[in-house]
Amino acid sequence: MTTLAGKNVLITGSAGGIGRLMAHQIAARGGNLILWDIDRPGLEALSEQLERWGHRAATYHQCDLSDPDDIADNARRVLADHGGVDVLINNAGIVSGKPLLELTDEAIRRTFDINTLALFRTTRCFLPGMIARGHGHIVTIASAGGLIGVPRMTDYSASKFAAVGFDESLRAELKRLGHRRIHTTVVCPYYINTGMFRGVKTRFPFLLPIMEPDDVARRIVGAIEKDHARLILPPFVLALYPTRLLPTGLFDWVVSFFGINNTMDDFKGRGG
Repeated sequence: MTTLAGKNVLITGSAGGIGRLMAHQIAARGGNLILWDIDRPGLEALSEQLERWGHRAATYHQCDLSDPDDIADNARRVLADHGGVDVLINNAGIVSGKPLLELTDEAIRRTFDINTLALFRTTRCFLPGMIARGHGHIVTIASAGGLIGVPRMTDYSASKFAAVGFDESLRAELKRLGHRRIHTTVVCPYYINTGMFRGVKTRFPFLLPIMEPDDVARRIVGAIEKDHARLILPPFVLALYPTRLLPTGLFDWVVSFFGINNTMDDFKGRGG
């Protein structure tokens, strides 16, 4: 079990969405929060809110997760001020929601910088300290889009497939090297009602609902505390695994039948 009380917990992308809600959950459990986001006013507002609600003051740093130098500089500050990070929650992510031929090279690079390469950069900063202390927890917020690709998600799904592979390889590597008290958790939720995927639709909401952020944040924090290696939401998403054994044409038909290939047709996102 991972106890959060008194532990240094760093959350990237914590100024809004499920990052903000996880911060509230962890603060209520007595964790020492370290908050990173490019949105400094959002971080300031969250920190003030946590204090108003009687929680321990959070440390926050404005950090551009697409900039390796900014990550390194902020990591040095965290290590100098806090000595290390016990739980690293790689939550920051972006989505373009455009067909491949409408994506610019810059947009594709930014998606991979934030959704994928930031995982490597933050983990390389804080994993050595976890190894030295003999314990730690690395959380990767991936996506159901890291288990299946759909139209208008080529860059996003590819980045999240990479995130799932990152977690799986890291988990195996830590075990192979004998670091069994350093846990990993990968989270693959369906669309969450945070505004990031505004406009998405679902054909069978009783099977594949647009998920409520409070519930997702609560379940992620619970999975961390219980050292679950994997959290997939909702449970119906698990059906993807056996359907992968089908011939490609039949697999595509099943996915289309459940409306998954049409989910992004009316996508607007936060900027729409």
